[in-house]
Amino acid sequence: MKTRDFVALATGALTLTALAVPAAHADDRPAGTSAGSNAAAQEPGPLDDDIDRFVVNDGKDLVVGVSPKEFTVTFTAKHHSGIKKGLAVLWRGGADVESAERVLAPRINDDGTVPRFCDNIVLRFSSCVIPIVADPKGEDVPDVDLNNEYAGRWNVAASLTFNNTGVEIDDRFTTHYVKRAAKLTADASPESVRRGADVTVKGTLTRANWDTHRYDGFGSGAGKVKLQFKKAGGAWQTVKTVSADSRGKVKATVKASVDGSYRLAYGGSTTTGTATSPADTIDVR
Repeated sequence: MKTRDFVALATGALTLTALAVPAAHADDRPAGTSAGSNAAAQEPGPLDDDIDRFVVNDGKDLVVGVSPKEFTVTFTAKHHSGIKKGLAVLWRGGADVESAERVLAPRINDDGTVPRFCDNIVLRFSSCVIPIVADPKGEDVPDVDLNNEYAGRWNVAASLTFNNTGVEIDDRFTTHYVKRAAKLTADASPESVRRGADVTVKGTLTRANWDTHRYDGFGSGAGKVKLQFKKAGGAWQTVKTVSADSRGKVKATVKASVDGSYRLAYGGSTTTGTATSPADTIDVR
């Protein structure tokens, strides 16, 4: 099933039938956040008035490794005739959702029908929970895979279908970050050291490659990595800031003072998630 067919089916009667997937382009700039247009078959009006408490992935950035990751879009919807269906998709690239280059859309049933996604459909208020899968390989949802160039800020299209057959859709209801996952290791040596002697902490920063489906060394353009220390019973404190080399290798040297643990921490970026290494403990004599 091609992406345009999948999204057309997933959005049902919401008129998203013109989706196409042209060749990807290398543009990591965040997508625009201005309000989009609304389309209504009946009961016209701003979609924002009918959706409340809209939350993507529990309010956290969607950080995806090299395997499929399921997340939810949740919201409360209301309409005087009752809510028949509520849907949402994330999209990136293009002027609007109909010309999007990549779309993360809800799963559809095995028989090809679209799940209802909202409860209390005969009432004015409905609670909607929409499960969506982000899959770098495009296996869980065929032809809707992720590629490296699509990491960054995505637009979110939201829609409601009412019991009186009215439909409302907003292709830029909100935005949300979809990021490549990162990993970080740390090894402090020597583990037994004299007070005032050097302690060297080495590690490797890697990042999910959505094109090759593996983790590669991440250094160029990564930004800074923090060396943090915590003595027994204390809190983590940043003691030094360094950069990873082109292979993602990190090295930091400090003077030993008291027993404690070291770790490395990466703060992430608009395209990459945060990463913190396991702690490594040293004994100061």
